[in-house]
Amino acid sequence: KVVLVAGVTQNLTAKLKAGDLMKQAAAAVGGKGGGRPDMAQGGGSDVAGLPAALTDVPGWVAAALAQNA
Repeated sequence: KVVLVAGVTQNLTAKLKAGDLMKQAAAAVGGKGGGRPDMAQGGGSDVAGLPAALTDVPGWVAAALAQNA
């Protein structure tokens, strides 16, 4: 089983929500996630998807910040 936690600093929650990030990352491990704009958690059962989930995070964050600049 995979357990994930994400945090976003208060100064960025208008541009990037931890819950949205968690939904994206948890989907890569075959699960679900969500939470508050500043803190979220999730998980899944596909341990093999964890490297891809972690690798995708920087690109997802950069795209979200660029879209909401």
